[in-house]
Amino acid sequence: MDCCYRVLAINPGSTSTKIAVYENDKSLFLKNLKHKTEDLQQYEKITDEFNFRKEIILKELANADIEVKSLNAVVGRGGLIKPVEGGCYAVNDKMLEDLRIAEMGEHASNLGALIAHDIAKDVEGAQAFIADPVVVDELEDVARYTGHPLFKRKSIFHALNQKAIGRIHARSNNMRYHQLNLIIAHMGGGISVGAHRKGRVIDVNNALDGEGPFSPERTGTLPAGDLAKLCFSGEYSLDQVKKMIKGQGGLVAYLETNDAYTVEKAAEAGDAKAKLVQDAMCYQVGKAIGEMAAVLKGEVNGILLTGGIAHNKYLVDYIRNMVGFIAPIFVYPGEDEMKALSTNAIYALAGEIEVKEYK
Repeated sequence: MDCCYRVLAINPGSTSTKIAVYENDKSLFLKNLKHKTEDLQQYEKITDEFNFRKEIILKELANADIEVKSLNAVVGRGGLIKPVEGGCYAVNDKMLEDLRIAEMGEHASNLGALIAHDIAKDVEGAQAFIADPVVVDELEDVARYTGHPLFKRKSIFHALNQKAIGRIHARSNNMRYHQLNLIIAHMGGGISVGAHRKGRVIDVNNALDGEGPFSPERTGTLPAGDLAKLCFSGEYSLDQVKKMIKGQGGLVAYLETNDAYTVEKAAEAGDAKAKLVQDAMCYQVGKAIGEMAAVLKGEVNGILLTGGIAHNKYLVDYIRNMVGFIAPIFVYPGEDEMKALSTNAIYALAGEIEVKEYK
């Protein structure tokens, strides 16, 4: 790369905002800004947090002696916009409008593009992007059917990390991401398992609100009949059921913690319930990987395990014992979404990838 590009990456989460500054592939600054619950409770909607989060970001950059005017681009974590194919998108008026209205749902990641645009517009020549948002939708039509026309499967998953890990794995094998068939399992607060065929995620569970394996705080797929009965029992409100599915499900519901490491240690110490629940989570991930092997018709170049829970050797070995017969297993523990965001923006600035338009 002939030019030197400086990029600010912004990744807003429910209780934190991660920011990073990269100069080409060199990390200049990285910080995870934690937000107190009482500071966020004063805001009725996610978008109301805009000024609060933006000012904290600018203050941290100033404290680190990073001049905003030195930036060539600002890239935000893509939020709940309309379904799009994977890639890097320029932030435009249509995207900003959809994020403010939040027609597709409210999520902290919606603030990524809003803040990126607001910072970039005051810097001469700077551009604002998002990359591989959670709503990346490359499903084949056959994968959209549920069994009833009132319901349609949605593609909401950890697209940024899954695609970044897919590219990293391909490069490490002197290949290109679009040359491989991969099954990638992201295992964090939510769990998503995707079938990547030649660079497109043709099937994946909706990891946000009720499909696939259960996770530290999400239920995954529930028995439909029992769920319907619960909803009409009169004992739970809609909000309570939604929280049960996302936020208070999975490990939280079974063991009263969303910390997979705490569960791992409890299981190692002989806690039989913790071990069985952990095994059940591993078991469901293995089943989901088997499903995606069928989607790829057995033509699988590799199974990649990533996300924070991939640090758990017991969990990795459990899954390996279930699905190792399908394809070689590679482990990429943790995630580096900040670098993935920055890399997309830098490649876009350099003209090495297409900058797509949101419509």
